[in-house]
Amino acid sequence: MMNKKSIYTLILFNIICLGCVKDKDFDIPKTTCSELLANTTFEELKSLSDDGIVHIQDDLIIEGYIISSDIEGNFFGTIHLQDKHTNPTMGLEFHIDLREHHLLYKSDSKVFVKLKGLYLDTKNDAILIGGVFSSFGNKSVGRLPSLQVSEHLFVSCDDQQATPTKTSLSNLKDQLINTLIELDSLEIVDNELGLSFAEPKLETERTLKDCHNNEIKLLNSGYADFQARIVPDKNGSISAVLVKEGNEYKLRIRSLHDINFTNNRCPEIVTEFTSTNIFISEIADPNNNTGARFVELYNSGTEHLSLNHWKLNRYTNYNTEVSSTIDLSAYTINAESALIISPNANEFETVYGFPPDIAVGVNSPADSNGDDNLELVDPFGTVIDVFGIIGEDGSGTNHEFEDGRALRKPEITQANKVYSFNEWVIFNDTGALGTTNLPQNAPQDFSPGVR
Repeated sequence: MMNKKSIYTLILFNIICLGCVKDKDFDIPKTTCSELLANTTFEELKSLSDDGIVHIQDDLIIEGYIISSDIEGNFFGTIHLQDKHTNPTMGLEFHIDLREHHLLYKSDSKVFVKLKGLYLDTKNDAILIGGVFSSFGNKSVGRLPSLQVSEHLFVSCDDQQATPTKTSLSNLKDQLINTLIELDSLEIVDNELGLSFAEPKLETERTLKDCHNNEIKLLNSGYADFQARIVPDKNGSISAVLVKEGNEYKLRIRSLHDINFTNNRCPEIVTEFTSTNIFISEIADPNNNTGARFVELYNSGTEHLSLNHWKLNRYTNYNTEVSSTIDLSAYTINAESALIISPNANEFETVYGFPPDIAVGVNSPADSNGDDNLELVDPFGTVIDVFGIIGEDGSGTNHEFEDGRALRKPEITQANKVYSFNEWVIFNDTGALGTTNLPQNAPQDFSPGVR
């Protein structure tokens, strides 16, 4: 039998040995894989939360792929899952109170989630699942206690791994929220070079831009292992989880291995420039689908042009003051190319088969019901192009396109700050003053992006 001195010596020896281990993965738990059968989808799950927070009582199981990791401390209390290993259509956040969960649930691996007993909600178009948090009688999705995580989350025996979806800043959309994406030709903006990824102990945003001056925020934890590292001063690709805060898309990386900035930075482009080569080329108010409305701008020039500080204004009905406006600063219009603006990006893609270049909201200049007036304004406040007569309601005039289409004639290659009916072919439901009484239906009667 060991005496007390021997026992203390043994304990001290073990402490010293453990203290010498520098690899944070030294004691990786052994996990067994499972093959469960999924019986619901992410989309069906989201539909369950239409009426707010739901306590799931049915024996539902989903399968998905982990695309986040807490290995470097930039994710905390959440595991992000997407529904497919490639080309995902939806993702979700699983809120858990389990630290170092990357040891059990590795990024990119396939898993199953038993949903019975979990709570479900949606926020900013994202699905949330987890435990329950109650404050003053109001319930919300909170972190599932650590001891319960293994009762709901199971690693699949399938070793197929998730891969990022390649896209661009101008093509981000809600179906990519909580999925892994890859973006090329990005760099930290000039005025943030030399800064660290994050301020100590503070959630910090750094700004990424592409070579067309489109921007997105990079979220970094003040507790991440790379918090004090200086942001890269080169250009390149990044893999990250796309999240949404309010109406703004943002990125969160799993580790510095997700950033590959080794290329030269973007060439300097003219930030403020005017041209009459840019004009309104098509306005759509489909008779059969108001969600398929859009405005098309066209650049007839031979060089791409930054739209920094350009605006598209709408004057509703007979108003003489701007009713709504679109700031086009984040966009570039390529040479001899169109730029499509939609007030309903999801419906636009469903109808026309491709995403719009710019997604805006309802009641914007791209959401006219056919009797409004539009003007395109350059960075210096000069009106470059106009559709309609500001101060005149379009109903019953030669600039009404209700249930129809206003199409710039193909021979028109320059903007005109004065509305001229002979530059347009206009379809509507009245045929007033030389217009054509022939309502137009989407998609067959429209040609967004084609001139």
